[in-house]
Amino acid sequence: MIVREYEKDEITVHKVPLMLMGGVVAISLVLTASVSLGFFERQAVPAEARAAAGVKPAAERTLRFFDEADGTVRVEDGATAEVLGRYGQGEGGFIRASVRSLVHQRRIRGEGSQVPFNLTEWDNGGLTLSDPV
Repeated sequence: MIVREYEKDEITVHKVPLMLMGGVVAISLVLTASVSLGFFERQAVPAEARAAAGVKPAAERTLRFFDEADGTVRVEDGATAEVLGRYGQGEGGFIRASVRSLVHQRRIRGEGSQVPFNLTEWDNGGLTLSDPV
């Protein structure tokens, strides 16, 4: 009769992934401590960074965004109601996501769409989309 010995059920994890995970944790702790101790600057606030660099607004425009029945997003000038652009389904992902987030915040606060959004172009080429509400 043949006698077989079965190994006990044993769950093993390779050492390499464990060492890599430990390394990620160690690097995170070192970087966090170095920022807390002042070796690196904390995250910049955009308005303060622009003021320190002397960046001024080059142009400013108000915008309104509308959802149409076919799923298209229409962008209009806030002052003249001129249509500036249309983004169909599958297009304008950045605009859709950004505006959806801003409109969601307005709904939470109980604000309507009467006040247009502000788009600011800075003299360094940067753009800022803000909600004055």
